[in-house]
Amino acid sequence: MCTGRADLSFVLRALSKGADGVFIGGCWPGECHYITEGNYDALANLHLARKLLERVGVDAGRLRLEWVAASEGSRFAEVMDDFVRALKELGPLGADRPDSPLASKLPAVERLVPYIKLVERERLRTPARDEEAVNAFYDSEETNRLFDELIGSKLVTSQILSLLGEGPRSTSQIAEHLALAPSEVSRHMKNTSRQGLVRYDIDQNLYVLA
Repeated sequence: MCTGRADLSFVLRALSKGADGVFIGGCWPGECHYITEGNYDALANLHLARKLLERVGVDAGRLRLEWVAASEGSRFAEVMDDFVRALKELGPLGADRPDSPLASKLPAVERLVPYIKLVERERLRTPARDEEAVNAFYDSEETNRLFDELIGSKLVTSQILSLLGEGPRSTSQIAEHLALAPSEVSRHMKNTSRQGLVRYDIDQNLYVLA
């Protein structure tokens, strides 16, 4: 399977189902077996996925992409041994535990994948099919600004809706769960209330899904 087929949702689902990390091995740039250069799509997805994971408190080192040719068995073994060592140092992720904060955060990110793909195609498309150009593009201040502007806010909203789907919460409880300032959560609650997504239950003094 071409690494370009390694969808963002595959990575998020694997972690939410109990994987401690995800490894993607692809053809070297310029040596795509399918002549689609899907490895550049995989590299772009890697950058997007790492930005998303960091936003929900997952170490980006749990996702790794390496170029490994079919003839490089020894290199593959070395890379995998190194990745396993790195994951052992990080420790278990435990996202599949019901009591883990990630149990609601990762599904919230996964629900945004169709929207993220649209943003990537329309606003975050890399300028060239070149490894150095892709890395430079996703490391740039302009791309980080666009990511925050177009995806960051929607990600917080999705996490809030996911959390309220488990039961009513106060602003302070939401802020603690998402590791955000209460003032920032209040801003998001006002926006989602105006959109008719949540409402404030006066009897409980808590926010609930509308």
